[in-house]
Amino acid sequence: MKQFSSFRVSAQLAASLEQRREANADKPWGWQVNGPVGGTPARTRQRKRLGRTQRELWLWAVQLFLLVVCLFVLGIGPARAEPLKALANIQGVRENALIGYGLMVGLDGTGDQTMQTPFTTQSLSNMLQQLGVTIPQGVNMQLKNVAAVMVTGTLPAFARPGQTIDVTVSSMGNAKSLRGGTLLMTPLKGADGMVYAIAQGNMVVGGAGASANGSKVQINQLSSGRIPAGARVERAVESDFGADGAVMVEMQRSDFGTVQRAVDAINRQFGPGAAVAVDARALRVFAPAAPQERVGFLARLEALDITPTQEVAKVVINARTGSVVMNQAVRVDNCAVAHGNLSVVIDTQPVVSQPEAFSRGRTVESQVSQISVNQGGGALQMVRGGASLADVVKGLNTLGANPQDLVSILQAMKTAGALRAELEII
Repeated sequence: MKQFSSFRVSAQLAASLEQRREANADKPWGWQVNGPVGGTPARTRQRKRLGRTQRELWLWAVQLFLLVVCLFVLGIGPARAEPLKALANIQGVRENALIGYGLMVGLDGTGDQTMQTPFTTQSLSNMLQQLGVTIPQGVNMQLKNVAAVMVTGTLPAFARPGQTIDVTVSSMGNAKSLRGGTLLMTPLKGADGMVYAIAQGNMVVGGAGASANGSKVQINQLSSGRIPAGARVERAVESDFGADGAVMVEMQRSDFGTVQRAVDAINRQFGPGAAVAVDARALRVFAPAAPQERVGFLARLEALDITPTQEVAKVVINARTGSVVMNQAVRVDNCAVAHGNLSVVIDTQPVVSQPEAFSRGRTVESQVSQISVNQGGGALQMVRGGASLADVVKGLNTLGANPQDLVSILQAMKTAGALRAELEII
């Protein structure tokens, strides 16, 4: 009797579990029945509230994820960190311009015409006298393979005697081509008048040309070229870099926020008081006095990651070419724009009046002009404000204006207060 009763209870429990599994088969998570099938009304309402709360949390998480993705795609998030050497320069570490005057020889009949460029003949006579060659008075040299040239170069920072630099050679007279020429020894001077390098060598010209019977074909520029490693440094630039124990770091763009962030990053890396802001462009960094320690210190300083502040919204307009460039911070408010093209056409044609035969009259010629004025459509069009550069470009494209007309539209929008950016005309 006990065995039958135990079997009956087990059968009832299995049937109850089977009913619960069937009831949970078509229900989402959180709405499944854990107790007996059916349950009380209070328990059912509690399960429904729990399922609703879970769905709301899931939707909120999805919306937050989509918002983060949109901010990343649109570039509205924080600016990307860059090394300090990409944002600033160290005072005293700079290049110096060099310039010199020399002669290019060995040209294939394409040099200066000495009658029109007397300085070429004078320079050649002075050079020959220095080499011990005397030219009789009154002799006019007719040369075609010599040209007067200007030689320019850049002396890198910390350049030492014996190092080589590249130089650029440009024709100064009326030479047709410098191709195949050789630059004679030319001293290169700095702004202080001192000679810092000597240039000499064969020039490389990246062009070609030919002419015959009045026809001419030319590719690229033939009157200038470059001599790789064509000058050798003879004097080093004296510098007191870091002599007082401090190094001045100059930012490439004046901005108080970027300078303060740089100071904070340097102080976190090297300790409090390692850097002090001077103004919106420069900061003073206290470096080790020993040269060998200063080099390592500056290497770590230039490798520091700095997050610059956002650029000021700016629109740059080239008035000569009509080019318009704007950065990602430019914003446009809602505004209505009407822009129409106005063209005036003047057509002048000659009219000849002939006299009758035997009338002893004379032919008279006069001008008849026709003036027409055409004005394009100038209906008002709505420019929607945008929160990103893509929206701004899309709104301006609805006007259908060419770059020249866009310059006038942007200036008018700035005056009306609809363009939230600085206008810079170059």
